[in-house]
Amino acid sequence: MTVFNLGSINADLFYQVPHLLAPGETLAATAHNRGLGGKGANMSVAIARAAARVVHIGAVGTDGRWAVERLLEYGVDTRHISEVSEATGHAIIMVDPQGENAILIHPGANSTVLETHIEAVLKDASDGDTFLFQNETSAQREGAALASARGLRVVYAAAPFDADAVRAVLPMLDMLVMNAVEAEQLSASLKVALPDLPVRDVIVTLGGEGCRWLNTDLGTDTQFPAIPVAPVDTTGAGDTFTGFLIAGLDRGLPMEQAISLGQQAGAIMVTRRGTADVIPDLKDIEDARLA
Repeated sequence: MTVFNLGSINADLFYQVPHLLAPGETLAATAHNRGLGGKGANMSVAIARAAARVVHIGAVGTDGRWAVERLLEYGVDTRHISEVSEATGHAIIMVDPQGENAILIHPGANSTVLETHIEAVLKDASDGDTFLFQNETSAQREGAALASARGLRVVYAAAPFDADAVRAVLPMLDMLVMNAVEAEQLSASLKVALPDLPVRDVIVTLGGEGCRWLNTDLGTDTQFPAIPVAPVDTTGAGDTFTGFLIAGLDRGLPMEQAISLGQQAGAIMVTRRGTADVIPDLKDIEDARLA
């Protein structure tokens, strides 16, 4: 099976700071580095490192060739990443000593993906494949509609959160992944409780509290406790969780096992500084032996 990931590709610019910046404040960073990121790229790397086949659908500028090469090095099929005239997307990421972050994103080339591009890629898809996307590219609704029409499992990681963006794709979704704040915002905006959403599987990540899986067909709401670790940087942990979750499902794991795999990968991820470049693989999970 294959995961087709319509996803952003960013240059992540990391700044270690004494505390997260307040409005009007000027603050000196204690360290800086650049890495591969973007929610889409992070998830593609996580899927590849979880031993599933992933085809990335996206765009970079001429300044982003290094990012495409890095994705290829990590095992991602990059043949459907376009090179456009826009600059590659980038993110400015502040990380404090407790591992909390604040992120500013410039979409750049991520906003140039066209429906025709997605349609051409999905001609190679079959009804056992998965279409994954996030709210960091253009043509999200068009891509979801094309994938749904072809019988793919359609999964939306609803971040950065926008209620209107979720509303636009909700009829096409088989799975919706959100954090607790996003879930609360969505319920308030739609005036619908999570169990009443028209999506079969709803996954809500709860940070240090673990996560929930709601199966709206069966009416079940299952809690999964968090794996205790000492975090140093939470950036990319949710993307890592989602990538391993989707890879596990693609490989035929039951939902409970796929969620557990995602939690283990996410727990390792928060003990590392960086994003796509430091996402763990299956051997890391086996070596860590996290409960």
